Amino acid sequence: MKRHRTLLLLTSIWIGGAASQAALQAQERPDILKRPNDLKWGPAPPSFPVGAQMAVLSGDPARSGPYVLRLKMPTNYKIPAHHHSQAENLTVLSGTLHAGMGDKLDEKNSIAVGLGGFASLPANMNHYAWASGPTVIQLHGQGPVDIIYVNPADDPSKK
Repeated sequence: MKRHRTLLLLTSIWIGGAASQAALQAQERPDILKRPNDLKWGPAPPSFPVGAQMAVLSGDPARSGPYVLRLKMPTNYKIPAHHHSQAENLTVLSGTLHAGMGDKLDEKNSIAVGLGGFASLPANMNHYAWASGPTVIQLHGQGPVDIIYVNPADDPSKK
């Protein structure tokens, strides 16, 4: 009976310690759980056309390693044909994203991707996108993220 109590006490201490360790890890990594109101939206980087808002959920898109971010686009927001050095994965969270492959934005040949739609684009594949109404997408992949426009004149960071 005494051995049973000792075992129960040691198990309780171990479970309590594990719970405390998990709490400490959560404090060290507060980015693990985020509610929608926890997101810090700000203007997208200068390499994106003006008007989009961005929130980084995890990682640092400017550095090597995994990242998750969201991009909020207004009605008629257009991203001209471009590609990335790394693969890009995206999910439509709201609205409709129109996207296509090619060297020039072509609204007639784009595909409408609605709520829950997903795209996985390999590195160096030229593509374009536009939003017909307010649209939010989530992007994830390996950084650093870059955007290389097919037509250098389309790069807003160069204007």
